[in-house]
Amino acid sequence: MRQIVLDTETTGLETSEGHRILEVGCVEIIDRRCTGKVLHYYINPQRESDQAALEVHGLTTDFLADKPLFSGIAEEFMKFVDGAELIIHNAPFDVGFLDYELSLLDANWAGLDKHCRILDTLALARQMYPGQRVSLDALCRRLGVDNSNRELHGALLDARLLAEVYLFMTGGQVGLSLSGENSSGGAEVEAIRRLSADRPALRVLRADADELVRHERRLDQLDKTAEKGSLWRQGS
Repeated sequence: MRQIVLDTETTGLETSEGHRILEVGCVEIIDRRCTGKVLHYYINPQRESDQAALEVHGLTTDFLADKPLFSGIAEEFMKFVDGAELIIHNAPFDVGFLDYELSLLDANWAGLDKHCRILDTLALARQMYPGQRVSLDALCRRLGVDNSNRELHGALLDARLLAEVYLFMTGGQVGLSLSGENSSGGAEVEAIRRLSADRPALRVLRADADELVRHERRLDQLDKTAEKGSLWRQGS
């Protein structure tokens, strides 16, 4: 099974306002193993970023001025992802921008969903951790993935972090090797580091008397409404 973990950075939030992609990062996984093959491009979006977006990714108009247009990387990008399952955090956003960029070209490309299966890890995380924060940073903290290098958002760095997060979310780490990657775009990004095994123990906060009383009241309510009573008390 071939999967591509993908992330983009953009000049703003809405294609309806003419915002464009300015960075694409892809990490290849085959049979739950990162192969070391990546695709990474900075792209000249032919417009300035909104100030809020610039504060997120830090990619200035001057830096991007000599980078290729999306039309110059589109064919290689489509060949790289064709037939794979795309793993994206908040997929509607990235796919919407990629479909928009492809629609501006003369090439006979339909939407990405005609070429790839798409898995939204944001939706997956919301199912796994209901009511909890499921941003990429929050998932890194939850799963012990070191994101200390993520001072600014970057498409390749975020794709690499998401690759590790995804493997943990879906059954644990399997064959993860993110150093020494072969990048078509030639980008150098520092390898992800595992958190130290001898780091300080997490602080344990125990429920106080009032919280325990409210907890028991809640279980009493569940006992009345659930057919077999609350699972919590069945397991105690």
